[in-house]
Amino acid sequence: MFNRLIIGAAALSLAATMAFGAQGAKFYVGEGDKSKEFMSLVNDKISTIGFVLSDPHERINDAYKTKWGTEFKTVKGAQEKHPDFDPTFKETLDNLGFFSITNDSVVGPLLMKEPALGGFSPFNLHIYKKMGEDKTYVGHVDPETMLNIVGVKDADVRAKFVASFVPLDKMVGQEIGSKTQTVDYKALPAKPMMTFEVPFERGASLDAFISDFQGKFEAAFEAHKYIIAGYKDIKGSMTDNNIEFGRYDAYWVYSLCHFRFSEGIFNHGRPDAGAFAPCSMYMYVEKGSNKLMIGMPRLENWIAVMGINDPKMVDSIHALDKEITGIMTGLGAKEL
Repeated sequence: MFNRLIIGAAALSLAATMAFGAQGAKFYVGEGDKSKEFMSLVNDKISTIGFVLSDPHERINDAYKTKWGTEFKTVKGAQEKHPDFDPTFKETLDNLGFFSITNDSVVGPLLMKEPALGGFSPFNLHIYKKMGEDKTYVGHVDPETMLNIVGVKDADVRAKFVASFVPLDKMVGQEIGSKTQTVDYKALPAKPMMTFEVPFERGASLDAFISDFQGKFEAAFEAHKYIIAGYKDIKGSMTDNNIEFGRYDAYWVYSLCHFRFSEGIFNHGRPDAGAFAPCSMYMYVEKGSNKLMIGMPRLENWIAVMGINDPKMVDSIHALDKEITGIMTGLGAKEL
């Protein structure tokens, strides 16, 4: 169930330790199917207020149905049994979409002070519609909650980051519907972030190290059935837009998704938790440094912020946090 709560920004900044509630995510609710309006919003309109769309993933629910809900597939004109068919699969969603967006002009200068902001840069402007309900939900994790999870304390950074969401929320309300629903929470996990460092020999070419590490990283996660759902070269984007980013020699963000894990949550009654998907893992090398720094919000935040209490879902979230940490240490990363 969604609960509505309005509290001040000062209280929200204490989200990790407070005993009362804070807004974890906010959704605008439109009557009927608002998919056309949403696609127009992300493809044509959000750019007018500074947001950049990267790696859109529309109608994930169709991919779930194709992979697990389709018994036969056609190969060279012949019907074959689909190897992933799951007779227990049940369709519950008319729409589920992840649309990673960033306001580069705002985020670039803020990352110069707070590199961990990459944990939600980009973030997901999320859409979902349940079967049997003639309503469309569009929203995102609350920006104060994003800041609390990644550990940003700088007051100026917090104020500017939160302010950048005001025109976005106004536009979503105008295009989708002004009615809102919120998900509220009491406290974040004791350790909301996973962070790592990878020492390396600087040598003559940083590009060679980056290319080698990225290749091994992508192969390792794909071997564990993760999807590289997105990649954003933050350093390149800032350079292309003439935004000062001299603190870093390199900065990029991967978006990670484990398809079966996600279906087990979003298609099983908690599509709202998709506001946290896909997971953003940032990586950067500061100017002249010989260490690759890495960070990602733990999936345990989903339990705390979205109020997930289904035992199977909780177990799968803890298992993925453990698995991701294991993959990273297997790549030579030291957990901090």
